[in-house]
Amino acid sequence: MASQSSQPQSLHDFTVKDAKGNDVNLSTYKGKVLLIVNVASQCGLTNSNYTELTQLYEKYKNQGLEILAFPCNQFGSQEPGTNEEIQEFVCTRFKAEYPVFDKVEVNGDNAAPIYKYMKSVKGSLFGDNIKWNFSKFLVDKEGQVVDRYAPTTAPLSIEKDIKKLLEKA
Repeated sequence: MASQSSQPQSLHDFTVKDAKGNDVNLSTYKGKVLLIVNVASQCGLTNSNYTELTQLYEKYKNQGLEILAFPCNQFGSQEPGTNEEIQEFVCTRFKAEYPVFDKVEVNGDNAAPIYKYMKSVKGSLFGDNIKWNFSKFLVDKEGQVVDRYAPTTAPLSIEKDIKKLLEKA
């Protein structure tokens, strides 16, 4: 019998904090396709990304897509607000219905464990670090990171990849 490794085997092995500081076990998303994005309210990419993320969510939420947004203030201090201010901004201005979690760091020693894991699975051409706001990770129904997209990749342009994962049994 192989002993259970202490290394995470999937994203479902992580617990993160929601915007109110409550623990959220990501195993609750088993069977869902996840798009995980580090977000910011004051970035040049904010309007287009939030608009398209909301469109994707509206279109596919009933088919099993979840978008998990993690605010991050590591890039140009473009997410200075409190969790409450961030929620207000996202929900009011962009009508986002998907969860926005606690503000995290995505790079460096204090990077959130979920980001350390995703970067270790899907490094990028330019190294493992997240380069800017709105980097995207696509995760299949089993919690495996299957793809990583640049901040400038429009959410709607990855719709075909999302559809493919949603159609898998």
